[in-house]
Amino acid sequence: MKKIALIIKREYFIRVKKKSFLLTTIGVPLFIIGFYAIIIAISLDESGGSDKNKIAVIDNAQLFNGKIENSNPNIVFSLIKNETESNYIKKYQKAGFDAFLFIPNDSIAKTKSIYNLHSSKSMNLPLMSSIEELINEAIKKKTLIANGINPEAFQKMIHPVELENTVDTETGQKKSFADVAYGVSFACGILIYMMMLIYGTQVMRGVTEEKTNRIAEVMVSSVKPFQMMMGKIIGIGAVGLTQFAVWIFLMFLMQMAIPFIFPDLMQQINNASTTSSENISMASNIMQGLSSLHLGKILFSFLFYFLGGYLTYASIFAAIGSVVSEDQQEAQQLVFPVMMPIILGFVIMTKAVNEPNSSLAVFGSIFPLTSPIVMMGRIAYDIPNWQIAISMLCLICSFLFFTWIAGKIYRTGILLYGKKPSWKEMIKWAVKKS
Repeated sequence: MKKIALIIKREYFIRVKKKSFLLTTIGVPLFIIGFYAIIIAISLDESGGSDKNKIAVIDNAQLFNGKIENSNPNIVFSLIKNETESNYIKKYQKAGFDAFLFIPNDSIAKTKSIYNLHSSKSMNLPLMSSIEELINEAIKKKTLIANGINPEAFQKMIHPVELENTVDTETGQKKSFADVAYGVSFACGILIYMMMLIYGTQVMRGVTEEKTNRIAEVMVSSVKPFQMMMGKIIGIGAVGLTQFAVWIFLMFLMQMAIPFIFPDLMQQINNASTTSSENISMASNIMQGLSSLHLGKILFSFLFYFLGGYLTYASIFAAIGSVVSEDQQEAQQLVFPVMMPIILGFVIMTKAVNEPNSSLAVFGSIFPLTSPIVMMGRIAYDIPNWQIAISMLCLICSFLFFTWIAGKIYRTGILLYGKKPSWKEMIKWAVKKS
């Protein structure tokens, strides 16, 4: 055990002291927070740019009654009188307009109308949508008035429906936030998927480098191959956990520091929140959704499935790294079968976040080679505890089994040079009695 601890310490500090580790560990949260702040600033920018679009309108149907009420600051409408569509096509650009809209006489009578927006250049989609919304609102008001209905009174009578999901359990009722659960589940599944790939392949590269540089021969003379493999796996896994913990801590600190770093941005957010009930409702929904989740259970499950999945796959990657040398193509051929269940787990997870109780999702969350990814895609939902227990038990058994098998392959492969073993030979080493 002491020798394993020494190898863990060596693997851990070799990687933690690298400049690349410090750059990725500190730089990634800085980049994410900075990118996040830019997105907020852009989304709250109501001007949407400095360019104004001047649009002439020939309103033959009198939809706007001589006055266009427009709330978009990027569009300036001007009503043109005593002109026809064919004549004004030649004039609107000289008059300083970017486009002109022609509304024919029979606009209200038709069930569906297509209007021509003439322009000197292609119009962007948000601009087209704003103009369409303006016309549709004007037609609706005209139609209501024509049928003797007051538009303001009609608007007050419209009550939009919102659907809430109340989950009835043995302990009582609670509100379900499907969108928040979906986001948390998908994010956890993606993180597990990425970390298993990144740190699993790091184990394989580390073993391959030591074998190529003949360092393994020196180390094997003082420690057993199995001890060396376990020390390398746990050491690199500890690096991953350290990096993940630093990311969480730094992102938490940066979130707290945003009001001091970006005071103008926070003022914009406050102004947007006070003027927009939709923003308030969305923020409130997210906060309530997060508070309704069992965050402690999710965090514990994340750590368990990361460790269980990482240890399972890292032992396999270590076994592969022990049998390959400098030939990268050879390594890719051996890695491909190992990658397939990881990719399959990701595919099942994308279905499980939408249908967490489907047969495929239940199978994927119990099968040990896919459970680390799929179970995290279901964990934010109310899944039965017996499924979680069986999944965890299967993952522990899988880790012990694959570590034992990989250890036997590693013991033979780490000292093997000049030969390209196949999966068939590796299986023979694994089942061979010691």
